[in-house]
Amino acid sequence: MNFLQRFTTGTSGNTARSSILKEKSIKTVFFCTAFFAIIVIIFILFFLFLDGYPVFEQVGIANFLFGTSWTPTAAVPAYGIFPLIVGTLLVTLGAMVIAVPLSLGCAIYVSELASPRVKKILKPAIELLAGIPSVVYGFFGLIVLTNFIRISCDIPTGETWLAASILLGVMALPTIISVSEDAISSVPREFKEGSLAIGATRWQTISKVIVPAALSGIAAAIILGIGRAVGETMAVMMVAGNAAIIPHPIWNVLSPIRTLTGTLGIEMGEVSVGSLHYNALFGVAIVLLVITLIINLSAVAILRHLRERGTTRQKRTPLITPERKESLKRFAEVSGITILMIFILIATPWWCVILFLLAGVVWYYIREQISQKHIEKLAFALIISAAVIVLAILVIILQDIIINGLPAISWEFLTQPPRDLGRAGGIFPAIVGTLYLVIGAIMIALPLGVGAAIYLVEYTREGRITRLIRTGVDLLNGTPSIVFGLFGFAFIVLFIGTGVSLIAGQITLALMVLPTIIRTTEESLKNVPQALREGSLALGATKWQTIRMVVLPPAVPGIVTGAILSIGRAAGETAPIMFTAVIFSSRFLPDSVFQPVMALPYHLFILATNIPGSSTNKYGTALVLLILVIAFYSVAIVVRNHFQNKIRG
Repeated sequence: MNFLQRFTTGTSGNTARSSILKEKSIKTVFFCTAFFAIIVIIFILFFLFLDGYPVFEQVGIANFLFGTSWTPTAAVPAYGIFPLIVGTLLVTLGAMVIAVPLSLGCAIYVSELASPRVKKILKPAIELLAGIPSVVYGFFGLIVLTNFIRISCDIPTGETWLAASILLGVMALPTIISVSEDAISSVPREFKEGSLAIGATRWQTISKVIVPAALSGIAAAIILGIGRAVGETMAVMMVAGNAAIIPHPIWNVLSPIRTLTGTLGIEMGEVSVGSLHYNALFGVAIVLLVITLIINLSAVAILRHLRERGTTRQKRTPLITPERKESLKRFAEVSGITILMIFILIATPWWCVILFLLAGVVWYYIREQISQKHIEKLAFALIISAAVIVLAILVIILQDIIINGLPAISWEFLTQPPRDLGRAGGIFPAIVGTLYLVIGAIMIALPLGVGAAIYLVEYTREGRITRLIRTGVDLLNGTPSIVFGLFGFAFIVLFIGTGVSLIAGQITLALMVLPTIIRTTEESLKNVPQALREGSLALGATKWQTIRMVVLPPAVPGIVTGAILSIGRAAGETAPIMFTAVIFSSRFLPDSVFQPVMALPYHLFILATNIPGSSTNKYGTALVLLILVIAFYSVAIVVRNHFQNKIRG
């Protein structure tokens, strides 16, 4: 072998080794980004338990969970969170009573009855309803809803359990509608065609074939809606009255009430770090986190089971025979009815129980006399009414804020700092501060989220590690925003020592939106045809070259959509930045990332709850925030629709 041959062979070997080393390094980097979600969850749990453990040790778990008095600032402090747990459950129950029928009616209308033209209006409206920031909901509830309840019910204040449930019910609508509509739309078309072929009416087909087939997905939607309601902070804190009491009687919907999230939002900013009160608030956060994680993981498990059921149903031997299945079904029905009746008897006024029973008796005797056509007309009228109500809610909220906010909009308002505690001047520092926060958050979260999704889709198969990472992402996604705020305060502000600053808020928001970016990117990568990967690899490209040049380009629209949705969510959040990044008023922009900033959501919250005489400016702030967030969501919708139409074309 001559010198040239030896040189060429050596060079080729070195290039191959270098290429292999490069591929391994890239895979390791992507694995680290994917495992980051697990690390964050571990850190959140560690710091919550680190700061919350002393209250369990000194007060006792039973006394803390079931004590009936929450008075941490009294001469003799009491740290019983049972009224807070009851308040959370009652508000959530009331929200679901409102949200579930409206959501199911709207989902059925969108998937089964609406024309394509109506769908093009209703689906973006539902998505925009999801995009309204929680502090704007709370502002609308505080100004309009509570005043309506106060006048209608002739009570001193409208800040009640009823107001909180109505508001949370409206906020849960988009989640339940979207997931339910997906579940109903995924029912095989053969089910519908077979039912109609044997003479069933459209309503019989919907009620007895389609909805039962989609019941697991609908249940998951309701569970996700419950998780949304349980984890909400700002809106419920602004309208619930925040009295740590159990309503007496228990069905008194006009009683003020306090939730776990509301307690954290109200008291965390005033507590002394390291005190037992401080530890008790972290104990509250632990209880809240456990509740929401159980709820969200239940929904995720149901949805995952639905996805797997179609591919594994024929491969598995049924463990339950048809006879046992029918017996279990009857037992579940009887048990469910019994539990429902017990709850109604306990939690409902006697006159409501009588009306309910009379209505049941009347329906039992007249149902056989009503033709199926009349039943169908009545059912469709109710379904259409639900869709109209959902659309009307969006119109009412937008109309109130736009009409009252437009007079405040001026060049001075948009370009000047606030004066007289926000009653005069403008909101320019708040606008810029909000943009600083979301830009920094997306710069942190986007590479981590995209890297994690690439690893999950391109570098690994389904196994223990993948399931562990996905579980971490699901846990992170189900964590309430106020818990992110507490973690950011304990870890970033205090432990790392950044203080209340722009960088602390950016990191906290980045952790919050990370699951959204991972999920949207993952779905985009999965939609790229496998044949493109195989063709690239067959031509001699490396794994990373295939991902970079073949897989990522067609997935970019989905990644951009996820990034825009994340920006919209980060721009509208208040709870994560309350204790980590923001101040109410400043005439100057921050000079570094270690200084605090103003932000539109927090500025609106303080104006609405603490500054009398600022009606015009708070409506103007709400309008600017709403326009900013809806603009991000609208861009995401347009981008998604554009590329969907391009693919179909």
